Parts: sequence; structure tokens; C-alpha cells
Amino acid sequence: MHLYKTRSGIVLSDQQQYYHLPVTDWDELVNQDDLHTILRQYTTQNTPSDEYQQWAEIDLLAPIGRQEVWASGVTYLRSRDARMEESKKSGGDNFYDRVYDAERPELFFKSTAERVVGPGDAVRIRADSTWNVPEPELTLFMTSLGKIVGYTCGNDMSSRSIEGENPLYLPQAKTYDGSAALGPCLYVPESPIAPDAQIQLDILRAGQPVFSNRIAISQMKRQHNELVSFLFRECSFPNGCYLMTGTGIVPPDDFTLASQDEVRITIDGIGTLTNRVA
Repeated sequence: MHLYKTRSGIVLSDQQQYYHLPVTDWDELVNQDDLHTILRQYTTQNTPSDEYQQWAEIDLLAPIGRQEVWASGVTYLRSRDARMEESKKSGGDNFYDRVYDAERPELFFKSTAERVVGPGDAVRIRADSTWNVPEPELTLFMTSLGKIVGYTCGNDMSSRSIEGENPLYLPQAKTYDGSAALGPCLYVPESPIAPDAQIQLDILRAGQPVFSNRIAISQMKRQHNELVSFLFRECSFPNGCYLMTGTGIVPPDDFTLASQDEVRITIDGIGTLTNRVA
């Protein structure tokens, strides 16, 4: 099942049928450990509406309320290699090699809800960065008790020139206005997402493809529950929390995003998150 946050309310999609939910508090709705069961009960007790079978992307909002967004780093081998390469000049390349094999994962704060953009909105590249890439990531949604109940597509925008200059600049490279995108929905399955689900990244410039790649989430070294357990060790999230799980797709070193590029992130079972670059 898929939950959409729209300008006209919360819409539930199940087997190509759509239901306008009679709730207005997104946080209260999604922060339930039995979310799938609750949504299933609604579909069996109510009649779908034809009104919501189609809507323009402009009607969709990011599927977030008052949640924080956190992120994981160096969870795929390709990410480790890219971080090591960009940090060679600063002498920080061995940090990423060590964290890839360490027991403790790299976790960092990514964004407040106010800085998150939704489907069709613009992600940003920093004016003081010369090397910028999108990072397509499976993003977990956990309740306040730490249970994974849903998934969405995430774009963890990254200023590689800043992070590569010094690993201590990570917060500036990762956290700024328009640095995170979520959507198009919150996918709420009965069981965990399939490990062979594919993440696809497509970047278009002037309507023409300039980069495309895909990877299975099974290529991630860390387990989802492992990442969640570390995040919840000393942090509480009264409204639940989003966690980006890292990227295994990194464009070549001679590529950088440009204004008006279109970034499309597709994850099997979830859908496609599309954003342009401001």
C-alpha cells in the first residue's frame, strides 16, 4: 500500500484503488507500529474513490510531517571507493575505508522537515561547491519505537568538493536548504521490502539522459535493522524518523550537476521521485 500526502489531504493507494483518508494529522497516522494492519482495515471497510485515481505531480507533497531525516554513509562498496577517492588530497581517505569495515556505522543528521522538498520541487546545489551529485537512497520510516513500517525514495544531495576537502566538513556538504528530497509516497508493505528491489538513478540535461545506473538494495553491506538500532541508541523520535540508507550509485568523478538538470530516482515497489536542480 502507498500513502500519499497531497495538497487535498492524505490519499491511500492499494491495488490501483484510491481512498481519501478521513485524517489530517500525518504524524499521528504514520507513527503506529501496526500501520499496515490499520490501512488494510480501512480498505476492507470503505469504498474507493474515483476522484483520486489521477493527480498531477504538483499536488504531491513530501511524505513527511514533523519527522527528522537522518542518513547513513559508506554502506555500499561503491560509496566507500568514491569517498576515498575524493578525500585523498586531504588525507582523509582511510577514514572511509575504516568505517566501511567497522562495527559502528556512519550516521549523521541530514535534514529537518522544513528543508525537505517533495516530488516535482527543486533540490539545490550549494553556491560554494564545485562538485555536486545526487545520491539515490532507499529511505526507511521508523515509528517512535524504532519499528520500520514504511519506505520511500530519498535524494541525499551531496557537495563532494566540500566533503572531499576535509571529512569534518560533512555537515556543510550534506545539510543545507533543499539538500534532501523524499517521495513520491510512503510505501507500507506487509513484509520488509524485497532484497532484490532495484534502485535506479536517471539524470537528464535539457531533456537528454547524461547518467543512468541501477543497483539492488541487497548490495548494501549493513542490515536495515542494524542501522536503526544504532540510530535509536541515544536518540528519541516522538513522531518517528526517516533514515536514508546510503547510496551504491555514484556518477563518475568528471560529472557534476547543473542548474535545471532533472533527477529521477526509482525504487521497485515504491515509485519514482522526480526533482529538478535549482
